[in-house]
Amino acid sequence: MLKRKITQSLIDWKNSSDHKPLIIKGCRQCGKTFSVMDFAKEYYKNVVYLNFFENPDYASVFAGSLEVDNIIMLLSALLPGGAVFEAGKTVLILDEIQDCPEARTALKFFRTDGRFDVIGTGSLLGVKGYGKEPKSIPVGSETVIDMYPLDFEEFLWANGITEQVIDLLKKNMETQIPIPEALHSRMRQLLLQYTVVGGMPDAVQTFVNTKQMDEVLRIQRNIVRSYEDDMVKYAERKDKSCIRECFQSISKQLGKENKKFQYSVVKKGSTALRYAGSLQWIEDAGIVVRCYNLSITELPLDGNAEKDVFKVYMQDCGLFVSMLEDGTQYDILQGNLFGYKGAILENLVADIFAKMGRKLYYFHKDSGLEVDFVIRYKSECTLVEVKAATGNAKSTKTILRHPEKYHVASAIKLGDYNIGESGQMLTLPLYMAFLLREF
Repeated sequence: MLKRKITQSLIDWKNSSDHKPLIIKGCRQCGKTFSVMDFAKEYYKNVVYLNFFENPDYASVFAGSLEVDNIIMLLSALLPGGAVFEAGKTVLILDEIQDCPEARTALKFFRTDGRFDVIGTGSLLGVKGYGKEPKSIPVGSETVIDMYPLDFEEFLWANGITEQVIDLLKKNMETQIPIPEALHSRMRQLLLQYTVVGGMPDAVQTFVNTKQMDEVLRIQRNIVRSYEDDMVKYAERKDKSCIRECFQSISKQLGKENKKFQYSVVKKGSTALRYAGSLQWIEDAGIVVRCYNLSITELPLDGNAEKDVFKVYMQDCGLFVSMLEDGTQYDILQGNLFGYKGAILENLVADIFAKMGRKLYYFHKDSGLEVDFVIRYKSECTLVEVKAATGNAKSTKTILRHPEKYHVASAIKLGDYNIGESGQMLTLPLYMAFLLREF
């Protein structure tokens, strides 16, 4: 069974005094239902489970009065033997809650009542064209947690890397002591594996159990197809084709020398007016993440972001690789990234940063200056360059030489290296990106 960080978040939520109903929000098939049910069975005497996607009839329970006693009465009749409500000992799980807007409205009544814990999960919450909006979103009466596919650290746990090993990596990073060669080699191998497997639970579990990459690829491509099916099923009619075209252009966008997202790449001659809403749909569904260009390299990053200039990365790097041509997985596992190396490595780091809750930023000027990522690290604006085996980070060095202009004093170069330092630039192996946690 895969160990997930969301479990600790659920435990912390339950242990907090006077906690509100909880919403777990994330893309389809990232493990929400499994994690919530596993937690509920261990920490509650009674678990009442409703899946509104599989059983639309359950929505009728919330069609009338939303008083808690009325809902309990109806659920007890609808689920005989499967709906035991004991104050302080029962959790009600509302799976795919976006399919029953009234159930989300009911959360404020459960919050006021206080006898029972409630957890809702949602894959397409707030996505334009999906279902109806709740009559009243229970602002102040719910807690929302974003859930992602497995991150790199969870992937390491699944592959037998212990906390002690991760603590050693962290200590060596902090003291800038190179990683022992045997461990360095193993971590490089695991990073390449994560690049192609990614973090979708079914793909990771299949990889751990069988190491059969053809089966992993089949699972990933089925997931991508299911996302495309969602676009066709649930988007508004006028947006359906635009959303699919936008989604299918992502690999082309990242394959360009200038990876800035361009609507003209989606379809020749197209503009933001036609496709901006389509891209927003895909982002709201948790499939992609944007990386915004900064007008200047200084804090606060969000305040200096140019909202109409951005790159787009897949939220999960394994799904991105699965969208490339056949044979790409094999090449990456052999360490051969060829012409796509920039796109693949950048999407890998975007995956790692986004799953730790970082908003993504980069810096590009028409003069030719370009830095792959800019992050807030240890309360400072820090440049992050992503390189393969070679690369001299020319733009970063230029910026560091002019602190009076760019307000930056430190940089990190991630690549196929061991730990090292040169002036203001710290060199780290790519697999250490997940350790850059301090904001």
